[in-house]
Amino acid sequence: MNIYVCIKQVPDTETKIKLTSDQTGIDVTGIKWIISPYDELAIEEGLRLRDKNPGSTVTVLSAGPARVVEAMRNALAMGADSAIHVDLPENADNNWVAKSLAGALKKESKVDVIFTGKEAIDDGAAQVSQLIAQYLDISYVTVVLGAEYTATSVKCKREIEGGSFEIVESNFPVLIAAQKGLNEPRYASLPNIMKAKKKEVKALKASDVGTSEGDQKIRYKNFQLPPPKQVGKKITGDPATQAKELVRLLHEEAKVV
Repeated sequence: MNIYVCIKQVPDTETKIKLTSDQTGIDVTGIKWIISPYDELAIEEGLRLRDKNPGSTVTVLSAGPARVVEAMRNALAMGADSAIHVDLPENADNNWVAKSLAGALKKESKVDVIFTGKEAIDDGAAQVSQLIAQYLDISYVTVVLGAEYTATSVKCKREIEGGSFEIVESNFPVLIAAQKGLNEPRYASLPNIMKAKKKEVKALKASDVGTSEGDQKIRYKNFQLPPPKQVGKKITGDPATQAKELVRLLHEEAKVV
């Protein structure tokens, strides 16, 4: 079974974000980068499926600047067999990334299952997974909490609105976008970290996968950081006094009642 996992490198959630001088994006200087947590679920699911099917392989893909190779090395240290890096500029949008990843997958001899995270934690767009499947003309199931596999198909439990769930069954090839709860990602062991340094990372350019800057659909401008939080107010006194003062503040200052 040929298993592929598409991942994205994102800023660590504890990183303090600064904007570029022209406000067209974030300043990447000094940022600590990590694999998007939902993508870690995708990696783990691919590894578990491989281990249950002897002779299978897991290949990790990512599209972006040279720095994303570090994230791919981390995925290799978790246990993936090989990796493919498509070199794209820092500002490549979801469409360009998805079309490039799909182009790289089309160059592979056979694709059975593709795993992704349900969304990346930096932009939360949740677009790349579906776009990849569309460019490959294959089925996809998103927000997946559980999966049961056969040799030729998968039955997925996915989350829908209102706290409900639905079961979706699909034949291979299929793309599955992982939601929290699907599994518990493993940590990379020291021996695997050392082995990962020797594993193959195939380098591709946009032209190798049939894409170009013309596939960029969105360009951002005028980024703004959220305004600083206002200092909170502490209400003192007995409960009746506190309640009266709270109502007054909500009415006169917050103007919500």
